[in-house]
Amino acid sequence: MQHLRRRHLIAALAAALAATPVAAETLYVETGRLIDGVTNDVRTGQCITIDAERIEAVGPCDATPAGARRLDWSAFTVLPGLIDLHTHLADLGQSADLAAPIKASPAETALVGARNARVTLDAGFTSVRDVGTYRGLTDVTLRNAIDRGDVPGPRMWVAGAYITVPKGGGELNGVVPNDELPTDMRLGVAATPDEAAQKAAFLLDNGADFIKTIATGAVLAIGTEPGAVEMSEDMLRAVVEVAHARGKRVTAHAHGAEGIKNAIRAGVDSIEHASIADEEALQMAKARGTWLSMDIYNGTYIDEEGTREGWPEEYLRKNRETTDTQRAAFRRAVELGVNIGYATDAGVYPHGLNGRQFRNMVRFGMTPMQAIQSATGRAAEAMGRDDIGAIVPGRFADLVAVRADPLADITVLEKIDHVMKGAVVVR
Repeated sequence: MQHLRRRHLIAALAAALAATPVAAETLYVETGRLIDGVTNDVRTGQCITIDAERIEAVGPCDATPAGARRLDWSAFTVLPGLIDLHTHLADLGQSADLAAPIKASPAETALVGARNARVTLDAGFTSVRDVGTYRGLTDVTLRNAIDRGDVPGPRMWVAGAYITVPKGGGELNGVVPNDELPTDMRLGVAATPDEAAQKAAFLLDNGADFIKTIATGAVLAIGTEPGAVEMSEDMLRAVVEVAHARGKRVTAHAHGAEGIKNAIRAGVDSIEHASIADEEALQMAKARGTWLSMDIYNGTYIDEEGTREGWPEEYLRKNRETTDTQRAAFRRAVELGVNIGYATDAGVYPHGLNGRQFRNMVRFGMTPMQAIQSATGRAAEAMGRDDIGAIVPGRFADLVAVRADPLADITVLEKIDHVMKGAVVVR
Protein backbone atom coordinates (compact mmCIF):
# COMPACT_ATOMS: atom_id res chain seq x y z
CA MET A 1 0.00 0.00 0.00
CA GLN A 2 2.79 2.44 0.93
CA HIS A 3 4.60 1.62 -2.32
CA LEU A 4 1.43 2.27 -4.30
CA ARG A 5 0.87 5.56 -2.50
CA ARG A 6 4.42 6.71 -3.30
CA ARG A 7 3.89 5.89 -6.96
CA HIS A 8 0.71 7.99 -7.00
CA LEU A 9 2.55 10.89 -5.36
CA ILE A 10 5.42 10.78 -7.85
CA ALA A 11 2.97 10.66 -10.76
CA ALA A 12 0.97 13.56 -9.34
CA LEU A 13 4.07 15.72 -8.84
CA ALA A 14 5.44 14.94 -12.29
CA ALA A 15 2.12 15.80 -13.93
CA ALA A 16 1.86 19.03 -11.99
CA LEU A 17 5.34 20.20 -12.92
CA ALA A 18 5.00 19.18 -16.54
CA ALA A 19 1.78 21.14 -16.87
CA THR A 20 2.97 24.37 -15.29
CA PRO A 21 1.95 27.15 -17.74
CA VAL A 22 4.34 29.56 -19.37
CA ALA A 23 4.39 33.30 -18.80
CA ALA A 24 1.45 35.42 -19.90
CA GLU A 25 1.46 37.46 -23.12
CA THR A 26 -0.63 40.18 -24.73
CA LEU A 27 -3.63 38.58 -26.43
CA TYR A 28 -6.54 39.54 -28.63
CA VAL A 29 -9.20 36.85 -28.18
CA GLU A 30 -11.85 36.54 -30.89
CA THR A 31 -15.05 35.02 -29.51
CA GLY A 32 -18.07 33.45 -31.18
CA ARG A 33 -20.59 34.07 -28.41
CA LEU A 34 -19.64 35.94 -25.26
CA ILE A 35 -21.33 35.58 -21.84
CA ASP A 36 -19.76 38.13 -19.50
CA GLY A 37 -20.93 36.64 -16.16
CA VAL A 38 -22.74 39.72 -14.90
CA THR A 39 -25.36 40.64 -17.52
CA ASN A 40 -27.94 38.50 -19.30
CA ASP A 41 -26.60 39.53 -22.70
CA VAL A 42 -25.07 37.09 -25.17
CA ARG A 43 -22.93 39.09 -27.57
CA THR A 44 -21.41 38.01 -30.86
CA GLY A 45 -18.45 39.35 -32.82
CA GLN A 46 -16.65 40.48 -29.67
CA CYS A 47 -12.92 40.53 -29.05
CA ILE A 48 -11.18 40.66 -25.68
CA THR A 49 -7.93 42.59 -25.35
CA ILE A 50 -5.73 41.14 -22.59
CA ASP A 51 -2.52 42.59 -21.19
CA ALA A 52 -0.52 41.87 -18.04
CA GLU A 53 -2.90 39.13 -16.88
CA ARG A 54 -5.91 41.47 -16.98
CA ILE A 55 -8.71 42.24 -19.37
CA GLU A 56 -7.99 45.60 -20.94
CA ALA A 57 -10.99 46.00 -23.23
CA VAL A 58 -14.01 44.16 -24.65
CA GLY A 59 -15.61 45.29 -27.90
CA PRO A 60 -16.37 44.54 -31.56
CA CYS A 61 -13.54 42.72 -33.29
CA ASP A 62 -11.12 44.71 -35.41
CA ALA A 63 -7.56 44.38 -36.57
CA THR A 64 -5.23 42.73 -34.09
CA PRO A 65 -3.50 45.39 -31.96
CA ALA A 66 0.22 45.85 -32.54
CA GLY A 67 2.29 43.42 -30.53
CA ALA A 68 -0.65 41.21 -29.59
CA ARG A 69 -1.32 37.61 -30.61
CA ARG A 70 -4.77 36.87 -31.97
CA LEU A 71 -6.45 33.83 -30.44
CA ASP A 72 -9.26 32.44 -32.59
CA TRP A 73 -12.07 31.19 -30.35
CA SER A 74 -14.70 32.30 -32.86
CA ALA A 75 -16.26 28.83 -32.92
CA PHE A 76 -16.84 28.87 -29.16
CA THR A 77 -18.98 30.37 -26.44
CA VAL A 78 -16.57 32.19 -24.14
CA LEU A 79 -17.37 32.70 -20.46
CA PRO A 80 -15.47 33.90 -17.40
CA GLY A 81 -13.37 31.29 -15.63
CA LEU A 82 -15.68 29.34 -13.34
CA ILE A 83 -15.69 29.66 -9.54
CA ASP A 84 -16.50 26.93 -7.00
CA LEU A 85 -17.28 28.27 -3.53
CA HIS A 86 -16.97 24.93 -1.73
CA THR A 87 -14.00 22.67 -2.45
CA HIS A 88 -11.49 20.63 -0.45
CA LEU A 89 -8.42 20.59 -2.68
CA ALA A 90 -5.89 20.18 0.12
CA ASP A 91 -7.24 16.86 1.33
CA LEU A 92 -7.24 13.20 0.32
CA GLY A 93 -10.88 13.00 -0.70
CA GLN A 94 -13.73 10.98 0.72
CA SER A 95 -13.49 7.20 0.91
CA ALA A 96 -14.65 4.23 2.95
CA ASP A 97 -11.44 4.45 5.02
CA LEU A 98 -12.16 6.75 7.96
CA ALA A 99 -8.48 6.78 8.89
CA ALA A 100 -7.19 7.90 5.47
CA PRO A 101 -6.58 11.53 6.55
CA ILE A 102 -4.44 10.51 9.51
CA LYS A 103 -2.50 7.90 7.53
CA ALA A 104 -1.30 10.58 5.11
CA SER A 105 1.41 13.00 6.24
CA PRO A 106 1.05 16.75 5.70
CA ALA A 107 3.54 16.47 2.82
CA GLU A 108 1.60 13.67 1.17
CA THR A 109 -1.64 15.61 1.62
CA ALA A 110 -0.08 18.66 -0.03
CA LEU A 111 1.10 16.61 -3.02
CA VAL A 112 -2.33 15.08 -3.47
CA GLY A 113 -3.66 18.64 -3.26
CA ALA A 114 -1.38 19.65 -6.14
CA ARG A 115 -2.96 16.95 -8.28
CA ASN A 116 -6.45 18.05 -7.21
CA ALA A 117 -5.62 21.64 -8.10
CA ARG A 118 -4.49 20.72 -11.60
CA VAL A 119 -7.58 18.71 -12.51
CA THR A 120 -9.83 21.44 -11.07
CA LEU A 121 -8.16 24.03 -13.28
CA ASP A 122 -8.44 21.73 -16.30
CA ALA A 123 -12.18 21.48 -15.61
CA GLY A 124 -12.49 25.24 -16.11
CA PHE A 125 -12.61 26.31 -12.46
CA THR A 126 -10.02 29.05 -12.32
CA SER A 127 -10.92 30.15 -8.77
CA VAL A 128 -12.07 28.25 -5.70
CA ARG A 129 -12.95 28.94 -2.13
CA ASP A 130 -11.36 25.99 -0.30
CA VAL A 131 -13.38 25.51 2.84
CA GLY A 132 -11.25 23.36 5.09
CA THR A 133 -8.89 20.44 5.46
CA TYR A 134 -8.27 17.95 8.23
CA ARG A 135 -4.53 18.73 8.03
CA GLY A 136 -4.71 22.34 9.14
CA LEU A 137 -2.95 25.01 7.03
CA THR A 138 -2.10 22.54 4.24
CA ASP A 139 -4.44 24.63 2.10
CA VAL A 140 -2.35 27.72 2.85
CA THR A 141 0.73 25.89 1.60
CA LEU A 142 -1.03 24.79 -1.58
CA ARG A 143 -2.42 28.25 -2.25
CA ASN A 144 1.02 29.80 -1.84
CA ALA A 145 2.61 27.23 -4.16
CA ILE A 146 0.04 28.03 -6.86
CA ASP A 147 0.54 31.77 -6.38
CA ARG A 148 4.29 31.34 -6.80
CA GLY A 149 3.80 29.31 -9.95
CA ASP A 150 5.32 26.17 -8.44
CA VAL A 151 2.27 24.09 -9.37
CA PRO A 152 -0.68 24.83 -11.64
CA GLY A 153 -4.08 25.33 -10.10
CA PRO A 154 -6.94 27.73 -9.57
CA ARG A 155 -6.77 30.88 -7.54
CA MET A 156 -7.45 29.71 -4.00
CA TRP A 157 -9.02 31.42 -1.01
CA VAL A 158 -8.54 29.16 1.99
CA ALA A 159 -9.97 28.62 5.47
CA GLY A 160 -6.91 27.03 7.09
CA ALA A 161 -8.94 24.65 9.27
CA TYR A 162 -12.42 24.15 10.66
CA ILE A 163 -13.62 26.04 13.74
CA THR A 164 -15.57 23.23 15.44
CA VAL A 165 -16.65 22.06 18.87
CA PRO A 166 -14.84 19.00 20.31
CA LYS A 167 -16.05 15.83 18.55
CA GLY A 168 -18.14 18.01 16.24
CA GLY A 169 -18.70 17.97 12.52
CA GLY A 170 -15.25 19.39 11.78
CA GLU A 171 -13.32 16.71 13.67
CA LEU A 172 -11.94 13.40 12.42
CA ASN A 173 -14.16 11.27 14.63
CA GLY A 174 -14.22 7.50 14.99
CA VAL A 175 -10.55 6.74 14.29
CA VAL A 176 -8.65 7.31 17.54
CA PRO A 177 -9.66 9.27 20.67
CA ASN A 178 -9.84 12.85 19.48
CA ASP A 179 -7.32 14.13 22.01
CA GLU A 180 -4.79 11.73 20.46
CA LEU A 181 -5.14 13.21 16.99
CA PRO A 182 -2.13 15.18 15.66
CA THR A 183 -2.04 18.83 16.67
CA ASP A 184 -2.46 20.03 13.09
CA MET A 185 -5.76 18.16 12.89
CA ARG A 186 -7.27 20.13 15.80
CA LEU A 187 -6.17 23.71 15.09
CA GLY A 188 -9.75 25.00 15.16
CA VAL A 189 -11.28 22.98 17.99
CA ALA A 190 -12.97 25.32 20.48
CA ALA A 191 -15.44 24.85 23.34
CA THR A 192 -16.23 28.46 24.30
CA PRO A 193 -16.72 31.80 22.56
CA ASP A 194 -13.31 32.99 23.77
CA GLU A 195 -11.61 29.88 22.44
CA ALA A 196 -13.43 30.20 19.13
CA ALA A 197 -12.28 33.81 18.79
CA GLN A 198 -8.70 32.83 19.61
CA LYS A 199 -8.72 30.03 17.06
CA ALA A 200 -10.11 32.35 14.39
CA ALA A 201 -7.36 34.89 15.11
CA PHE A 202 -4.73 32.14 14.96
CA LEU A 203 -5.90 30.94 11.56
CA LEU A 204 -6.01 34.45 10.13
CA ASP A 205 -2.55 35.16 11.55
CA ASN A 206 -1.29 32.06 9.77
CA GLY A 207 -2.60 32.77 6.31
CA ALA A 208 -6.31 31.95 6.20
CA ASP A 209 -8.30 34.18 3.85
CA PHE A 210 -11.63 33.62 5.62
CA ILE A 211 -13.04 31.54 8.47
CA LYS A 212 -15.08 28.33 8.20
CA THR A 213 -17.25 27.47 11.22
CA ILE A 214 -19.15 24.25 11.89
CA ALA A 215 -22.54 25.35 13.20
CA THR A 216 -24.29 21.97 13.02
CA GLY A 217 -23.46 18.30 12.77
CA ALA A 218 -22.35 16.83 9.46
CA VAL A 219 -23.39 14.13 7.05
CA LEU A 220 -19.82 12.89 6.60
CA ALA A 221 -18.66 12.85 10.21
CA ILE A 222 -19.11 10.00 12.64
CA GLY A 223 -21.24 10.69 15.71
CA THR A 224 -22.82 13.97 14.59
CA GLU A 225 -26.28 14.69 13.20
CA PRO A 226 -26.91 17.27 10.46
CA GLY A 227 -29.88 18.81 12.23
CA ALA A 228 -28.14 19.19 15.59
CA VAL A 229 -26.81 22.58 16.71
CA GLU A 230 -23.10 22.46 17.60
CA MET A 231 -21.50 25.93 17.77
CA SER A 232 -23.72 28.29 19.73
CA GLU A 233 -24.82 31.66 18.44
CA ASP A 234 -22.43 33.30 20.92
CA MET A 235 -19.50 31.23 19.63
CA LEU A 236 -20.36 32.08 16.05
CA ARG A 237 -20.70 35.77 16.87
CA ALA A 238 -17.29 35.77 18.57
CA VAL A 239 -15.71 34.41 15.41
CA VAL A 240 -17.56 36.88 13.20
CA GLU A 241 -16.38 39.80 15.32
CA VAL A 242 -12.74 38.74 15.00
CA ALA A 243 -12.92 38.14 11.26
CA HIS A 244 -14.97 41.19 10.34
CA ALA A 245 -12.65 43.43 12.36
CA ARG A 246 -9.92 42.34 9.94
CA GLY A 247 -12.08 42.67 6.85
CA LYS A 248 -12.41 38.89 6.45
CA ARG A 249 -15.54 36.86 5.81
CA VAL A 250 -17.04 33.96 7.74
CA THR A 251 -18.96 31.01 6.40
CA ALA A 252 -20.87 28.43 8.43
CA HIS A 253 -21.37 24.77 7.68
CA ALA A 254 -25.01 24.43 8.69
CA HIS A 255 -27.47 21.74 7.63
CA GLY A 256 -30.17 22.16 10.30
CA ALA A 257 -32.64 25.04 10.37
CA GLU A 258 -31.79 26.19 13.91
CA GLY A 259 -28.08 26.16 13.21
CA ILE A 260 -28.66 28.17 10.03
CA LYS A 261 -30.66 30.76 11.95
CA ASN A 262 -28.03 30.97 14.70
CA ALA A 263 -25.36 31.59 12.09
CA ILE A 264 -27.38 34.26 10.27
CA ARG A 265 -28.17 36.06 13.53
CA ALA A 266 -24.48 35.90 14.43
CA GLY A 267 -23.65 37.72 11.20
CA VAL A 268 -21.96 35.09 9.05
CA ASP A 269 -21.61 35.97 5.40
CA SER A 270 -22.63 32.61 3.95
CA ILE A 271 -24.09 29.23 4.79
CA GLU A 272 -22.71 25.96 3.46
CA HIS A 273 -25.17 23.16 2.56
CA ALA A 274 -28.38 24.63 4.12
CA SER A 275 -29.87 21.17 3.69
CA ILE A 276 -32.74 21.42 6.16
CA ALA A 277 -33.42 25.15 5.78
CA ASP A 278 -37.04 25.97 6.61
CA GLU A 279 -39.08 28.91 5.36
CA GLU A 280 -38.00 31.14 8.25
CA ALA A 281 -34.32 30.42 7.64
CA LEU A 282 -34.65 31.18 3.93
CA GLN A 283 -36.55 34.38 4.62
CA MET A 284 -33.82 35.43 7.09
CA ALA A 285 -31.14 34.75 4.48
CA LYS A 286 -33.07 36.82 1.95
CA ALA A 287 -33.59 39.72 4.36
CA ARG A 288 -29.97 39.84 5.51
CA GLY A 289 -28.32 39.14 2.17
CA THR A 290 -26.69 35.97 3.48
CA TRP A 291 -25.32 33.74 0.72
CA LEU A 292 -26.23 30.08 0.40
CA SER A 293 -23.72 27.56 -0.94
CA MET A 294 -25.80 24.46 -1.64
CA ASP A 295 -24.10 21.33 -2.99
CA ILE A 296 -27.14 19.77 -4.64
CA TYR A 297 -25.26 17.31 -6.88
CA ASN A 298 -23.34 15.81 -3.97
CA GLY A 299 -26.20 13.70 -2.61
CA THR A 300 -26.47 11.70 -5.81
CA TYR A 301 -22.76 10.82 -5.81
CA ILE A 302 -22.72 9.84 -2.12
CA ASP A 303 -25.73 7.59 -2.55
CA GLU A 304 -24.44 5.87 -5.67
CA GLU A 305 -20.69 5.65 -5.14
CA GLY A 306 -20.74 5.60 -1.35
CA THR A 307 -23.04 2.60 -1.42
CA ARG A 308 -20.91 0.85 -4.04
CA GLU A 309 -17.64 1.55 -2.18
CA GLY A 310 -18.95 0.65 1.27
CA TRP A 311 -18.90 4.03 3.00
CA PRO A 312 -20.15 3.95 6.61
CA GLU A 313 -23.89 3.28 6.82
CA GLU A 314 -24.21 6.32 9.09
CA TYR A 315 -23.02 8.53 6.23
CA LEU A 316 -25.37 6.94 3.73
CA ARG A 317 -28.36 7.21 6.08
CA LYS A 318 -27.76 10.91 6.79
CA ASN A 319 -27.26 11.60 3.10
CA ARG A 320 -30.58 9.95 2.26
CA GLU A 321 -32.30 12.03 4.95
CA THR A 322 -30.97 15.35 3.63
CA THR A 323 -30.65 15.12 -0.17
CA ASP A 324 -34.26 15.66 -1.23
CA THR A 325 -34.85 18.18 1.57
CA GLN A 326 -31.88 20.22 0.42
CA ARG A 327 -33.07 20.25 -3.17
CA ALA A 328 -36.52 21.42 -2.12
CA ALA A 329 -34.91 24.19 -0.06
CA PHE A 330 -32.78 25.14 -3.05
CA ARG A 331 -35.84 25.44 -5.27
CA ARG A 332 -37.57 27.63 -2.70
CA ALA A 333 -34.46 29.79 -2.26
CA VAL A 334 -34.39 30.40 -6.01
CA GLU A 335 -38.07 31.39 -5.94
CA LEU A 336 -37.41 33.84 -3.09
CA GLY A 337 -34.38 35.37 -4.77
CA VAL A 338 -31.95 34.39 -2.01
CA ASN A 339 -28.28 34.90 -2.86
CA ILE A 340 -26.96 31.56 -4.14
CA GLY A 341 -23.41 30.82 -5.22
CA TYR A 342 -22.03 27.79 -7.02
CA ALA A 343 -20.68 25.32 -4.47
CA THR A 344 -20.05 21.61 -5.00
CA ASP A 345 -18.16 20.10 -2.03
CA ALA A 346 -15.67 18.67 -4.52
CA GLY A 347 -13.43 16.30 -2.64
CA VAL A 348 -16.41 14.33 -1.46
CA TYR A 349 -16.59 13.30 -5.12
CA PRO A 350 -13.54 13.38 -7.44
CA HIS A 351 -12.07 16.76 -8.23
CA GLY A 352 -12.52 17.83 -11.82
CA LEU A 353 -16.17 16.83 -11.88
CA ASN A 354 -17.25 20.20 -10.47
CA GLY A 355 -19.29 21.04 -13.56
CA ARG A 356 -21.77 18.25 -12.92
CA GLN A 357 -23.74 20.43 -10.55
CA PHE A 358 -24.91 22.83 -13.26
CA ARG A 359 -27.55 20.41 -14.52
CA ASN A 360 -29.01 20.04 -11.02
CA MET A 361 -29.19 23.78 -10.49
CA VAL A 362 -31.25 24.06 -13.67
CA ARG A 363 -33.31 21.00 -12.81
CA PHE A 364 -34.21 22.48 -9.42
CA GLY A 365 -35.23 25.95 -10.46
CA MET A 366 -32.51 28.10 -11.99
CA THR A 367 -32.35 29.22 -15.59
CA PRO A 368 -29.13 28.29 -17.39
CA MET A 369 -28.00 31.92 -17.21
CA GLN A 370 -28.65 32.05 -13.46
CA ALA A 371 -26.63 28.88 -13.00
CA ILE A 372 -23.75 30.32 -15.04
CA GLN A 373 -23.82 33.58 -13.10
CA SER A 374 -23.85 31.65 -9.81
CA ALA A 375 -20.42 30.30 -10.84
CA THR A 376 -19.07 33.56 -12.25
CA GLY A 377 -20.14 37.09 -11.30
CA ARG A 378 -22.39 36.06 -8.42
CA ALA A 379 -19.74 33.77 -6.93
CA ALA A 380 -17.21 36.59 -7.07
CA GLU A 381 -19.71 38.82 -5.29
CA ALA A 382 -20.19 36.17 -2.59
CA MET A 383 -16.44 36.23 -1.99
CA GLY A 384 -16.23 40.01 -2.00
CA ARG A 385 -13.96 39.92 -5.05
CA ASP A 386 -13.99 42.45 -7.87
CA ASP A 387 -11.05 40.95 -9.79
CA ILE A 388 -12.55 37.62 -10.97
CA GLY A 389 -15.81 36.21 -12.29
CA ALA A 390 -16.56 38.54 -15.21
CA ILE A 391 -15.33 39.45 -18.67
CA VAL A 392 -15.03 43.17 -18.07
CA PRO A 393 -12.02 45.50 -18.10
CA GLY A 394 -9.85 45.30 -15.01
CA ARG A 395 -10.64 41.71 -14.07
CA PHE A 396 -8.17 38.86 -14.33
CA ALA A 397 -8.11 37.29 -17.77
CA ASP A 398 -9.64 34.02 -16.59
CA LEU A 399 -11.71 32.53 -19.41
CA VAL A 400 -13.26 29.26 -20.50
CA ALA A 401 -14.61 28.26 -23.87
CA VAL A 402 -17.06 25.58 -24.99
CA ARG A 403 -18.01 24.73 -28.55
CA ALA A 404 -21.74 24.29 -27.85
CA ASP A 405 -24.18 26.79 -26.36
CA PRO A 406 -24.51 26.30 -22.56
CA LEU A 407 -27.77 28.24 -22.54
CA ALA A 408 -29.26 25.55 -24.77
CA ASP A 409 -27.56 22.65 -22.98
CA ILE A 410 -26.03 23.46 -19.59
CA THR A 411 -24.29 20.06 -19.48
CA VAL A 412 -21.67 21.25 -21.98
CA LEU A 413 -20.00 22.94 -18.99
CA GLU A 414 -19.12 19.48 -17.69
CA LYS A 415 -16.37 19.28 -20.30
CA ILE A 416 -14.60 22.55 -21.04
CA ASP A 417 -12.73 22.88 -24.34
CA HIS A 418 -10.34 25.73 -23.50
CA VAL A 419 -9.18 27.23 -20.19
CA MET A 420 -7.24 30.44 -19.64
CA LYS A 421 -6.00 31.71 -16.29
CA GLY A 422 -4.35 35.11 -16.03
CA ALA A 423 -3.86 35.36 -19.82
CA VAL A 424 -2.16 31.95 -19.97
CA VAL A 425 -3.91 29.19 -21.91
CA VAL A 426 -3.63 26.16 -19.65
CA ARG A 427 -5.83 23.86 -21.70
